[in-house]
Amino acid sequence: MRIVVGADHRGFQMKNAIADFLRAAGHDVTDVGTDSAESVDYPDIAVAIAAEIQSGNAERGVFVCGSGVGASVAANKLGGIRAAITHDTYSAHQGVEHDDMNVICLGSHVIGIDIALEVTKAFVGASFDAQERYVRRLAKVRAIEAGETETGKKQEISG
Repeated sequence: MRIVVGADHRGFQMKNAIADFLRAAGHDVTDVGTDSAESVDYPDIAVAIAAEIQSGNAERGVFVCGSGVGASVAANKLGGIRAAITHDTYSAHQGVEHDDMNVICLGSHVIGIDIALEVTKAFVGASFDAQERYVRRLAKVRAIEAGETETGKKQEISG
């Protein structure tokens, strides 16, 4: 699987361990940074991860920051990205199976490397379950992303 990994300064060490783990498991990994403790803005990393997925260069992404919150907030603002804070293996596989989640967001100050690797393994090992109800729900999520209400009318999104 083609996977993009990225992190802000609080998550770069965990990101590196995850990238090594994924490569050792035979995955094609693209690292969009950062690689130091020098402060970077997590929204910039979210854009880089999203660009890899949106272009088709990656199928899934792993995004690490201190809590996972900023990563998740920023990633979910980008088209085609379905990200969630994921600190357990059940959510990691269920988010893919039911919601077609394509980015996990991990908090390096919340979980340790061993758990992060287990969560990542569950995430990349899962596949979307194309049952009618999951496909229907995903279509509704995509409609929301496109700015449409259930009536099909465009809604104004204020920021």
